[in-house]
Amino acid sequence: MNLSKAIGTIGGLTMVSRVFGFLREMLMSRIMGASGAADAFLVAFRLPNTFRRLFGEGAFSAGFVPLFSQRLHGSGGIQDAKKFSEEVLAVFLPTLFLFTLVFELAMPLFVWAIASGYADEPAKFDFTVFLTRITFPYLLLISLVSLFSGVLNSLTKFATAAFAPALLNIAMLGALLIVPDGGARTATALAIGVTVGGFLQLALLWNSARKAGVSLRLRRPRITPGVKQFFVVVIPATLGAGVYQISQFIDTFFATRLPEGSMSYLNYSDRLNQLPLSVIGTALGTAILPQISRFIAKGDPGEAAKVQGKAVELSMLLCLPAALALGVAAVPLVSALFQGGRFTAEDAYITGNVLAIIVAGLPAYVMVKVITPGFYAREDTKTPVKTAVIVLVANVALNFALIPFFGIYGLAFVIAFCSWLNCLMLYVILSRRGHFRIEGWLWGRIARQLFAGLLMVGVLVALRYVFAGWFSGSVIERMIAVVTIVGAGVAVYFPVAWFIGAMDKEDLYLLLRRKRVQPS
Repeated sequence: MNLSKAIGTIGGLTMVSRVFGFLREMLMSRIMGASGAADAFLVAFRLPNTFRRLFGEGAFSAGFVPLFSQRLHGSGGIQDAKKFSEEVLAVFLPTLFLFTLVFELAMPLFVWAIASGYADEPAKFDFTVFLTRITFPYLLLISLVSLFSGVLNSLTKFATAAFAPALLNIAMLGALLIVPDGGARTATALAIGVTVGGFLQLALLWNSARKAGVSLRLRRPRITPGVKQFFVVVIPATLGAGVYQISQFIDTFFATRLPEGSMSYLNYSDRLNQLPLSVIGTALGTAILPQISRFIAKGDPGEAAKVQGKAVELSMLLCLPAALALGVAAVPLVSALFQGGRFTAEDAYITGNVLAIIVAGLPAYVMVKVITPGFYAREDTKTPVKTAVIVLVANVALNFALIPFFGIYGLAFVIAFCSWLNCLMLYVILSRRGHFRIEGWLWGRIARQLFAGLLMVGVLVALRYVFAGWFSGSVIERMIAVVTIVGAGVAVYFPVAWFIGAMDKEDLYLLLRRKRVQPS
């Protein structure tokens, strides 16, 4: 399986989902603005969405994919891998039902824990609890989706799992179009749309796995040797990823104590930050984990390191210009996409500044997606736990120190700083163990990519000055200005990068062709 083609498949379909996500956010910002109802929904959505990142893109895949791959490429083949999946499902499903029930009953307590800033407004607090109870079943659904995604990814069938999140965005778009009044009714419709989107994703993934020859049947729950092995790997991974997700809840805790609209500012800036993260980082992490696991199982750590090196090169080639461009054009971009209706120019200005700070940590966050498979493929999920705990402590301490003075901008800085802290610790550990280090040729590629990015920044700054009046004009004028800036950035960065040798030209050619991934 070619890494570039795999990334092209995953990244391209993830981009489709993100386009629907942007349409959803653009419509939501205009209908709901930075209002109390919007803040309440965003808190309610953050809970299951955070667990989605934990199970769908993190701990579950880290534990399931290597173990499934071992069986798939072992003597038992697909039947052994299928049996392992059924054993995990038999224990996983009742656990999820119990977990969901407990949270539904204890929802007021949990909402108070992460959004106690709303407790002084009983109506807003009660509405947030109500919405969270509607959205929470999405966690159960998306956790099952993660199991079927792991099966398909292990079979190198990436397309369906990469596209599935688009169904959530489509369901939420439908809710906004059906109930566009912008108040509590719209927020409730959005919450219902979240759970409906979960059902749609599960149906799609279940059907795709069945067509791929893995039709899972329900077994009686038993702690088999395979299940024990799975839990030995996945529990530390869950704790490690869980520590990071706790930091997300901590961000929510602080944001709910800031002035009304702060959750909206954080959400819309994070939406833009998540675009390159999901398209590049998640695609890379998903594509390389099965490959690294296979090479480790074959006793070939050198090839595993080469896979990670190639992933670092590709990630920085795409991520560095994205981070630099988002930082330079943050306010114009937010204005063009979200300003209008109930979302004012002041809202766009604050959101843009938050985005410009957060994207400083984007390269580090993408690198974490590339580095952590080096631990997970070796069934080492404890080390990321330890680093995550350190990051969590730093997160809390810095938020308490900076937010009283800098408000939401202090919160944004902490998010970026902690991304770099986590990245550097994981890389140093992996390097000292001799599993992976950035070689001289790769440092040279990254330096050239940065040079091309800085040339691009110079052009973008000049264009911001030229189009300054357009950014405060009509929606069409703002969109034309942003499209011009983005197009100019692409037109400068990639030709320069090509000319100075900042990329592997053959890999870029394959990436752009995005042929269908063939199982190896």
